[in-house]
Amino acid sequence: MNPFLAQIVIQAARKARRGKGAESPTRYAIARAYRELKITSWRYAKDFVLITAGIFSAAFGLKGFLLTNHFIDGGATGISLLTTAVTGIPLPWFLIGINIPFIILGYKIIGKEFAIKTAIAIPVLAAVVGFVDFPNVTDDNLLVAVFGGFFLGAGIGLSVRGGAVIDGTEVLAIFLSRKLSATMGDIIIIINVVIFTTAAYFLSIEIALYSMITYLAASKTLDFIVEGIEEYIGVTIVSSHSEEIREMIIHNMGRGVTIYSGKRGYGKRGENPEIDVVYTVVTRLELNKLKTELEKIDPNAFVVMSGVKETRGGIIKKRPLNH
Repeated sequence: MNPFLAQIVIQAARKARRGKGAESPTRYAIARAYRELKITSWRYAKDFVLITAGIFSAAFGLKGFLLTNHFIDGGATGISLLTTAVTGIPLPWFLIGINIPFIILGYKIIGKEFAIKTAIAIPVLAAVVGFVDFPNVTDDNLLVAVFGGFFLGAGIGLSVRGGAVIDGTEVLAIFLSRKLSATMGDIIIIINVVIFTTAAYFLSIEIALYSMITYLAASKTLDFIVEGIEEYIGVTIVSSHSEEIREMIIHNMGRGVTIYSGKRGYGKRGENPEIDVVYTVVTRLELNKLKTELEKIDPNAFVVMSGVKETRGGIIKKRPLNH
C-alpha cells in the first residue's frame, strides 16, 4: 500500500475505534477502514465521471440545438432559456442565478453532499456553455426539438446518477409536495404549464409547441437514464403452495426469493394459521411468464406487484439454468 494512503487508512481506523478503549487499531480495523476508503473513493470517482458526462451532454443539447433556434425546455433550464430569449442576456448567468435558490433548498431538505455537488455542477455547466464551442447541428425544427431534448435529458439524468442536479425543479417539487396535498408529478406539470404558456406569449405558439416536444424528449430520456433499460417489479405472493412457488421461481425463472413468515388475517376474528410469504423481483418482460407459472400452481394465490426503482445484489440478472 502507498505510504500516504496507509496513513489515511490508519487515521480512519483510529477514528472509528475512538471511545472503544483501544489505543491502536487492530489489523481487522485497518483492513475494514481500507475497504471503506476504497468503496468511498470509487463512488466519488464514478460520481465525478457521471456528472462531468452529464454537464457536457446538457451543454451540447443547449448550444448545439436549442439556443440557436430559441427553443426552451421545462423546469429551471426552461426558465433560463426563456429569459435569455426574451432579454438577450447570456444563458450562463441565468443557469447559475435561477438555480441558486434550489441549491439552498436542496441543502435543507436533501443534504450537504447533494448541495455541494450541485453547487459545483451548475457553475461548471454554465462555464461549459459559455466558453466551449459546439457546432450548430441542424436548423430543422423537429430534429432540434427531439435531439436537443434527448441530449439535455441525458445530461440531467447522468448528473442525477452522480448525486447532483443541473436543473433544480425536482428539488422545488419535493419541497412543495411536502407542504401541499399534491404529488411531485403534479407540481412539475403545473410549473411547466406556466413556462410553456409564457413562452407562447413572449415567443410564439409554434416555438412553445416545439418546446413541449423538447420537454417530452428530455423527460423520457431522463427516466431512461435514471431507471435503466430494465424496469424491475417486486412481487409478493401469499399462497398455501409457497414451497412449490419458491421452487418454480428459483428453477424456472432463475431468480432469487425471500421468504417471510406471516399469518392469515381475514374473517371476523382473523385466521391465525402461519403461512410463508414469497417475495421476488423480476423484470417487466418476465412478469407474464411468472403470472402463467403462478396460475399453474395456485390460481387463487394473492399477488401484489409494485415498481422497483433500483436493485443491488441478489440474483437480479438472468442466470443460466442447469438442465
